[in-house]
Amino acid sequence: MIKKITLFITLVFLSNMLLQAQEEVDTTKAWKFNGFTSINFSQVSLTNWAAGGENSYAFNGLLNLSSIYSKDKNDWGNTLEIGYGIQKQGNQDLQKTDDHIDFQSKYGRKISKSFFISAMLNFKTQMTEGKKYEADTSYVISNFLAPGYLQGAIGMEYKPNETFYAVISPITGKLTMVMDDTLSARGSFGVDPGSKTRMELGGSVSIGVNKEIMKNVTFNSTLGLFTNYLENPQNIDVDWKVLINMKINNYLSANLNTNLIYDDDIKTSDENGNPKGAKVQFKEVFGVGLTYKF
Repeated sequence: MIKKITLFITLVFLSNMLLQAQEEVDTTKAWKFNGFTSINFSQVSLTNWAAGGENSYAFNGLLNLSSIYSKDKNDWGNTLEIGYGIQKQGNQDLQKTDDHIDFQSKYGRKISKSFFISAMLNFKTQMTEGKKYEADTSYVISNFLAPGYLQGAIGMEYKPNETFYAVISPITGKLTMVMDDTLSARGSFGVDPGSKTRMELGGSVSIGVNKEIMKNVTFNSTLGLFTNYLENPQNIDVDWKVLINMKINNYLSANLNTNLIYDDDIKTSDENGNPKGAKVQFKEVFGVGLTYKF
């Protein structure tokens, strides 16, 4: 686990150096690069503390990068977000609190002032295995590429300015991957038991906002909706992410990251294994710590 954390931090700083190098050699002025990295750490140590409590520590890192190419009638935007967090409390095992990789590439060909013919590609997964903890036991419920999501869409984009876009894609393909043998055998994340992939054909809507809502406070939100034409089209998958970054000074910041998900194919069950249907998933990560913006 320590090696994985070290690798993650190394990748964050290497990404900083790479982007700066790209900016220095870029002479076309058509590319715009930006992003930020944030590392937060908290620790509690207690010795003979009469009020009680347990020793603990927590780490959370976030890397957010974007590159935009805009020239003539072409508009190509790419974003990459990587987050990872862990915590340890008392004698409990080290537990993961955040783990996600989210890459999106969106190309548009301008046909009028604010409208584009658009193609979009989105890939999501995580880096390490995730566990569910119950009493004195735990078991794996997710892993790298388990699940992994690859979604491609073709449609029309409305983009009146640099802070807002909306894409309607009547042709969308969604591939769900479960490459872990154990999870595949369970039929996790909507795949048939024993199968490692699930393909869906449907339509999607993507909406994005990226705006400085006040001085040194940036609001970034993306909403993705997907419906499967061939199976229960009335059950719409929802993926809504919000990132609020608050700059304190050049090296300190606070950020709030939330993610709300509803996927009709991800079923839950009770303690006896009886199916209970899909549920709304919600994650919130708040951190204050070192940051570097470029």
